Amino acid sequence: MVTLPTIDQVVDSLGRVREQIATIGRDDVSIVAVTKGFPPAIIDVARGAGITDIGESYAQELLGKLDHIDEERLHFIGRIQRNKVRKIADAIDLWHSVDRLELLREVGKRTPGAKVLIQVNPSADPTKAGVEPAEVPAMLSQAERDGVVPIGLMTIGVQDDPEATRRAFADVDALATKLGLNERSMGMSGDYLDAAAAGATMLRLGSVLFGPRPE
Repeated sequence: MVTLPTIDQVVDSLGRVREQIATIGRDDVSIVAVTKGFPPAIIDVARGAGITDIGESYAQELLGKLDHIDEERLHFIGRIQRNKVRKIADAIDLWHSVDRLELLREVGKRTPGAKVLIQVNPSADPTKAGVEPAEVPAMLSQAERDGVVPIGLMTIGVQDDPEATRRAFADVDALATKLGLNERSMGMSGDYLDAAAAGATMLRLGSVLFGPRPE
């Protein structure tokens, strides 16, 4: 049986995160609580702790949690195959990881006017998804033609390399500014302070809020 954190424990964890972010002068960052890997009841715990934004990475897992979503904004933060978009499109408030033209087209086809973030791979890491920075303008133009609304950029830090991660975050922040995009989804449980310092407007946090995912 999976033991979930209590509402009070999540409230405390969320408070610590907010306090840490405040020490670097940021009080304007949204927190997307990543509930992947936890049973659906984690949504109820998150709601009780005052969390309003939920992030999921897998279409099938998300479908199993929809009955627990009330007024929360639902973010899809993982890589997804085009043929699975139709299954969840109506439920998603923001797509974080749009990384190819075919995905833009599918999202636009299923939910015209959908809000998306373009996933960027500023370090050209072959193990990570995302377009190169030079390709982002073309993605933005295509998004307009496909009827979706790009509101910002998303990126993932470089594993086990804090300095490269900080550079990646700074590069994506600068690119978003150059392109006139407001949102930057950057930072997870291991690097969220660096992301906030670099200009993130959204942090995708899981274990720092809920503890380790169940085995």
